[in-house]
Amino acid sequence: MNYSKLLGLSFLLIAFHSFGQEILTVENAVKIAIENNYQIVTAANNLKIDSVSVSPGFAGMLPSLGATITDNRSVQNLSQIRLDGTQVEQDNARNDVLNYGVAMDWTLFDGLRMFANYEQLKETQKLGEAELKQVVLTKVGEVMIIYYDLVQQQQQLSALDSTIIISKQRVELAQNRFLIGKASKLEVLNAQVDLNTDETLMQRQKELYTNTKTQLNQQLARDLKIDFDVMPEIFVDESLLLPNLETNVVTNNPLLDAQKIGKRISELRLKQIKAARYPTIFASTGYTIRSSETSLGFNVLSESQGFNYGIGATLNIFDGFNQNRNEKIGKIEVQNAKAAIEEQELELLSMLATTYQTYLTNISLIELEGNNESIAKENLDITVEKYRIGIIPTIEFRTAQLNYITAKVRFSNAKFQAKLSEIILKQLAGNLLI
Repeated sequence: MNYSKLLGLSFLLIAFHSFGQEILTVENAVKIAIENNYQIVTAANNLKIDSVSVSPGFAGMLPSLGATITDNRSVQNLSQIRLDGTQVEQDNARNDVLNYGVAMDWTLFDGLRMFANYEQLKETQKLGEAELKQVVLTKVGEVMIIYYDLVQQQQQLSALDSTIIISKQRVELAQNRFLIGKASKLEVLNAQVDLNTDETLMQRQKELYTNTKTQLNQQLARDLKIDFDVMPEIFVDESLLLPNLETNVVTNNPLLDAQKIGKRISELRLKQIKAARYPTIFASTGYTIRSSETSLGFNVLSESQGFNYGIGATLNIFDGFNQNRNEKIGKIEVQNAKAAIEEQELELLSMLATTYQTYLTNISLIELEGNNESIAKENLDITVEKYRIGIIPTIEFRTAQLNYITAKVRFSNAKFQAKLSEIILKQLAGNLLI
C-alpha cells in the first residue's frame, strides 16, 4: 500500500475506535464549562449578592421602624416616712412597670452621603459583572486551549499510527529479504528497533492524550472518567485586524472596565467623606403605652399612652483636622485609580500588539508548514516504493519517515499556535465568542 492508502486506513481505524463515544465539540465544551465550572458559579453567585445589595435601604435612604416591649418587676421590703410624719412599712411590696410601643427613626439629610452610598452599590454591582465576565473569558479560553491541544494531539496520534503501520511493513519486508539472502540480520534488527521506537512514542502520546482529556473534564467540572473524542481539525480565524482589536480592548476588556469602575467608586467614597462637613438632620416618632403598678406609694396604678415625635440635627465642628486629612487621602486614592487605568490600558495594548505579531507569524507558518508536510508526504511515498524494490538503504528510509512525522507535527503545531494566538487576542478584546 502507498502512503495515501495507509493514511486512509489510519483514519478509518480511529473512526471505528471513536464509534459510540461522545464527540465533544468546542461549543458544547464551552457550554458545559459555563454551566458547571466552580469558579464561574462562585463569581455568578457573588454578582447575585451585589445585585441584591443595590437597594435604598442598604444605602440608608429609608426609615427604620422597630417595636419594643419591656416588663420590669420587683419585690421589695419598703419603709417610708411621709411629710406628715407618718411611717408606712410593707414587706414583699410588688412593683410592675410595663412599656411597649413602636418607634421610627429617619435620617432626612446627611450631606448627600446616602445618595453616594446608593451609587456606590450600583457601581459595585457593575464591578461584579466585570469580574464575572473576566472569569468567564478566562475559563472559556482555558477550555478552548485544552480542547484544541487535544485536537493537535489526536492528529499526532494519527500520524504515529500510520508510521507504525509502515514500520511493521518494513520489518516484514526486511525479514523476507533476510530469508532469501538479500539483506543482513542487521537490517532486520534496525527495522525492529525503529518499530519499537515508534510504538514507544505512540504510548507516550496516548498517555499525554488521556491526561489532557482528564484536564478538560476537570475544567468542565464533570466526571473525570468520561471518555470522548474531539473534532479532527483546527480552523483559525484569519480575519482579525489590529485597529479593531485595539478599540475593543479599550471599550470591552473586563480588567480595564474594573479599573474604571474602581475609579468611580473612589470618587463616590470622596463624596461620602465630604458629606461629613454638612449637618445630619434626623426625625423620630413613635407610639408608646406605659403601665405602672406598685403596692406602696402615692400612685398605686398609673397608665399612659400616646405619640411622641421630634427632630434633631448634629454637626461636626472640630475633630482634630481629621476631616481635612480624610479628604486629602480620598483625593489621592482617586489619582491612584486614574493612574491604574492608564497603566492597565498600556499593559493590555502592549500585550495585544505582541500577541498580534505572533498571530501573523503563526498564520504565515500554517501555509509554510502545510507545504512542507505535502513535500514530506510525497518524499515518503517515493522512499517507501524505492525501499520496497531495494534501491535505497535503510537509513534513508528512516530519515524520510522521521521527516514526515516531524513535518506533520510542525504543521499541526502551527495551526494550534495560531489558534492559541487567536484565543488570546479575543480574550484581550473581551469578545471571545463561539
